[in-house]
Amino acid sequence: MSEDVHRRGKTMNEIKEGDSLTVAESINDRDLLLYLGLTNDNNPLYIQHDYTKGTEYKGPIIPPILLMGIITSSISKVFPGPGSDIVNIQSNFVKPVYHDEMVTFSFEVIKVDQMKEVVTLSVEGQNNEDERVLDAVIMVKPPKML
Repeated sequence: MSEDVHRRGKTMNEIKEGDSLTVAESINDRDLLLYLGLTNDNNPLYIQHDYTKGTEYKGPIIPPILLMGIITSSISKVFPGPGSDIVNIQSNFVKPVYHDEMVTFSFEVIKVDQMKEVVTLSVEGQNNEDERVLDAVIMVKPPKML
């Protein structure tokens, strides 16, 4: 096979400050059960409706790390895309996200560091009511083809 069958993401020279991406996702019970089974996380806040009725949340919430999974997979799949390597993540979870709630993630390149070969992305997540539910700053090494 002479040609690589995998698509590659954008390289350092193809990315500039201000580049952006928007991704909208909701997490249903099936997605959540797959995550809980994979991680063996049995926090009742994530799945038990009766338990959460007696908490400040009033209903099951999505695990923050599952939200980060949507962000990291968007980086791997779309922007910069295949071959990207996340090297640092700083995140802040402002409000809980509930089952089946649509979250819109807005990505923006805020810095391109040619010397370190890293781009810095700002990510903000908003729920159905346009309330900020999370923000993150992620440093990514875009694919480097030799």
